[in-house]
Amino acid sequence: MEIKKLDETQFTYAIDLIWSTFLQFEAPDYSEEGIQSFKDFIDNIEIIKTLEFWGAYDNKELKGVIAANDNRKHICCFFVKARYHRQGIGRKLWEHLLENSQSKVITVNSSPYAVPIYHKLGFVDLDIEQVSDGMRYTPMKYER
Repeated sequence: MEIKKLDETQFTYAIDLIWSTFLQFEAPDYSEEGIQSFKDFIDNIEIIKTLEFWGAYDNKELKGVIAANDNRKHICCFFVKARYHRQGIGRKLWEHLLENSQSKVITVNSSPYAVPIYHKLGFVDLDIEQVSDGMRYTPMKYER
């Protein structure tokens, strides 16, 4: 498994992975408005260009991605293809981000599906679940 920073030419593959995984695991917990809000977010190239993306590759196949903004202080997208869940790929992506961030605190707005995963990675809830533009999330943080 190799973790590599993605350049803009690889963003399409990352967005495709994010969208298909979102539809499978996140969308069932969201309203139509929330699904559309997420789609609008990942389709907004101006926003996407402000993020840093890293991909987990094995035999040239992109198996997972993590994207952060604000100088690696906030996770915006964190997805692993369904058939590769529970194989440590997400943990490797997370550890790569952590090793390459100078921030003492890293935040995320976790979907309902991912809350237990973030807890396993050491995140704690900052508040109860919120809803914004139809998207359900729990604000969380990881503190070194």
